[in-house]
Amino acid sequence: MTHLIKLLLAALVATSASFAYAASESNVRLMHAPVNRLDDESLQRGARNFVNYCLTCHSAKYMRYNRLTDLGLTDKQIADNLMFASDKIGQTMTVAMTEADGKAWFGNPPPDLSVESRIRGRDWLYSYLLGFYRDDKSATGWNNLVFPNVGMPNVLWELSGQDKLVETEYEDHEKAMGAAIAVKGLSALEPLPGAKVAVLHLEPGTPGAMTREQYEGFVTDLVNYLDYMAEPVRNHRIHLGLLVLLFLGVFFVFAYALKREYWKDLH
Repeated sequence: MTHLIKLLLAALVATSASFAYAASESNVRLMHAPVNRLDDESLQRGARNFVNYCLTCHSAKYMRYNRLTDLGLTDKQIADNLMFASDKIGQTMTVAMTEADGKAWFGNPPPDLSVESRIRGRDWLYSYLLGFYRDDKSATGWNNLVFPNVGMPNVLWELSGQDKLVETEYEDHEKAMGAAIAVKGLSALEPLPGAKVAVLHLEPGTPGAMTREQYEGFVTDLVNYLDYMAEPVRNHRIHLGLLVLLFLGVFFVFAYALKREYWKDLH
């Protein structure tokens, strides 16, 4: 019986891993984004990271600066530390770059990031930001394991360092899948001629200003903010839902006590 349970668990893990690969682009096994959209300090750091590193090229035209007061920031803190492209706190997060300039410089205009988390998902964004590696064959000198041949360079390379791509060839898909699952972090499968399959993953190269742990924390805060920005009112709904559940819990105690008091005379 124990052996049967182990086999069933192994099959479940393999099926889940296969689904994760099939659901993602380029047969990539995405990493889980350890975000918490109720963590205001993380969201504040994420807003800082977004403004300093993303808002130069990417706009957030559906997000207003004054919405950041919901995260515990004051108007003065927002104006002094986060508003570099606008002078009115009620304005949206726009950029000076035009679509024509973006197309000329990157091949396509950088997308607006207001609702990118709802389109791609948190895990995709987290994996994408950790998926850059050096590629001398590309126009920018960079490539990405999650989004191959992306036009965006790794603007965070000074913090993250420069990872390198490692490719290992396997005779069949089953062996490649097992090797990919064993990889800690991002991995991808790439079909090769003759039914062979390559497993792609990243290894550290030149170190950056941050350690790996620090950079993953930096990306976590940034993705947390992108997820918040895609639906800011969701935090209010979560808090309201918790209050409703608390009320129902207290109400149940009194309702149950009343029920017992009412029925004790009938038994």
